[in-house]
Amino acid sequence: MSNTVLDAKTSSLREHPPSSYLIKFENITQLRDELNDVKYESRLFPAGGYNWRLIIYPKGNEIDQGSGFISMYVEIDSTNLMSTPLTEVLAYLIFFVYNKKTDKYFTIKDTELKRFNALRRVRGLSQVLSLETFNDPKNGYIFEGDQCEFGVDVLVAPSLTKWEVVSFNQKIPNPKFLWTLKKFNELKENFYDSDKFIIGGKQWFLKLHPRGGDSREKGKSISIYLYTVYNETLNEDEKVYTRVHLRLVDPRGTTHIAREMNNWYKKPHTGFGWNGFAPLDKLRDYLDAEGSLNIETEFYVVSTSNYSPSI
Repeated sequence: MSNTVLDAKTSSLREHPPSSYLIKFENITQLRDELNDVKYESRLFPAGGYNWRLIIYPKGNEIDQGSGFISMYVEIDSTNLMSTPLTEVLAYLIFFVYNKKTDKYFTIKDTELKRFNALRRVRGLSQVLSLETFNDPKNGYIFEGDQCEFGVDVLVAPSLTKWEVVSFNQKIPNPKFLWTLKKFNELKENFYDSDKFIIGGKQWFLKLHPRGGDSREKGKSISIYLYTVYNETLNEDEKVYTRVHLRLVDPRGTTHIAREMNNWYKKPHTGFGWNGFAPLDKLRDYLDAEGSLNIETEFYVVSTSNYSPSI
């Protein structure tokens, strides 16, 4: 059993009665006089898919440092634990003592999630309410001819069924893609799309506007964007993080124009990039002997996410 001592931060007054189980004693004084084993065990009651029993020590559980207090525990039915592998149940416990004077329930909430298993079937609080406070008629815990009420809420924590694992892969096989646009100066269309390529388990393509894709950059710069493809499959709310370098390859191999971007792609056919990647008047220095422009994409990080099957 737990010897958790009452912490003032866990206690409060509540109007709503317990939802799991309630016991009303008609003659608490006689009950305490008659209890040879100093505890009362309720019948079994269901909560959270398991069966439980409320145990009350109206004179305190001395073995668990409960002398001078009312002690309250719950016990899980042992038949709930007979499985392979052995069942373990996690639950929050809230204990109740009715106060007639305020017409509210003095509640003690065990702030720690408790584990119930075959080796630890009983958990609770040894010091719920001092007997001095409980026994004083002026305080309202004993009322109308020696009556009193105790209760409990057992809030079972469900097993973890929904999860995600996000990894940032920095060791990407074949992280580069080279796109060659032949006879760049003769390109007439507003934009061009590269072939699709797979890096980091996702499909991508580059989009290039040879005379600028934004009104502010028309006739001034080339615009380049990195897109996920239309039919790329993403789970609901899945995000893919990338850190990518794009380069205009210098045919002399000395001064590439390079830019880095990092973004979260949240849905298919999403693109990020630069409206003004490089000025048009500089491109002649980056055309090879055949007038081709070579654009290299290198992925440094691509995140992956694994989800529970139910998502």
